[in-house]
Amino acid sequence: SPGKYLSAFVQDKKHRSTHIRTTMKFYALLLLGSSTTIQAFSPPIHTTRYISNQVPKNTNKNDALFLSSETETNAETPSTSSSANPVPATKEEINKALRIPQSYNEMIQQTSQAMMDAYNQMGMSRQIVRILLPRDASSGQLGEYYEAEAETSGKASQEQMKLVPCDESWQGGIMQLYRAASPTTKDILRQLSPTTATTGVPPKIIEDRDIDESGVDGVGLFYTQTGSDSSSTTKNSNNSGGGGLFGPSLTLPTLSETDMCIFVQPTQEVVDTIEELSNQSTSPSNEKSSPLIALLNPQWRNVDDALDVASKSDSLFGQFASFLGGKGSSLRRLDALGYRSTYTLEGYVCKGGNIRLIKRFDSDWIVFAENDKGDEYVRVGEMVE
Repeated sequence: SPGKYLSAFVQDKKHRSTHIRTTMKFYALLLLGSSTTIQAFSPPIHTTRYISNQVPKNTNKNDALFLSSETETNAETPSTSSSANPVPATKEEINKALRIPQSYNEMIQQTSQAMMDAYNQMGMSRQIVRILLPRDASSGQLGEYYEAEAETSGKASQEQMKLVPCDESWQGGIMQLYRAASPTTKDILRQLSPTTATTGVPPKIIEDRDIDESGVDGVGLFYTQTGSDSSSTTKNSNNSGGGGLFGPSLTLPTLSETDMCIFVQPTQEVVDTIEELSNQSTSPSNEKSSPLIALLNPQWRNVDDALDVASKSDSLFGQFASFLGGKGSSLRRLDALGYRSTYTLEGYVCKGGNIRLIKRFDSDWIVFAENDKGDEYVRVGEMVE
């Protein structure tokens, strides 16, 4: 009868729908179990740290730039350390990782990295830095009437520049050294500025030559303006370090916490200005919040002569030696302000061969000698300071 066929059709439809739902649940459970299994047996993505000579696979181990701990994402080897804190590099590891920079870019990276590490790790907001300066590769002959300036704006030109010590081979004297130090200082400030890393926009860098009273002493003041109040200035009331007796007083910048300042080739005559700017830019509550102020290639030597040794004394004879040009009094004042050497890269000539000395704030002195081909420096020894 029609009623019997209709009842059988309805029962068959209910059976098929129940079967379809059961099948869909089965496949859903199967897919969920498969994803869980894959996730359980897949290597986890974790963060590892490498220090000194432990660098990523796509990085040249002989690169002079990787000197401090950084992070990388690695999905190959499971993490064996339960602690998320970074492992600080030891002095032996840093000594082993130090290399002489072979190009201008490497020197800028290595210098800015050491300054940044000293500021972040040790709270050293007052630093002294000595580096080599770029020079045109065709300007190695003494006695030439004209020597081309070092071109550091283009990448190809940067690779061709020679890194030369600040010695008597610079025919133009201290002003030629200043013309080479000026673009170098700007590149260091661009590397150090937080705006370059966060926004990709380089900071505004101001060059102030008023600090050079004579105009020919090769002294300059470079600083960034990134803070909201960094555009305001303050007057130097004692006329020290610029302007002269009857000239205008030196205008010092007001630095915010994110600003940075570098005195280029300072002399002992501008220590008063350094002291004033350092004092007014120091945060009394937290030294790490103070802006970074550095001295680049000071014009006083690392070695001492008779006047330097005598001027380190507080006696009347020591004061007289300081008056005659001894650097002892200036060094004591800078030491009281907290100025410490954070990066030193110097060059000398020994028996016709080029020697390079390099030191960070957290390393020993490392000595390198140029090989016979003149294309690489070989480590020859270490010396504890």
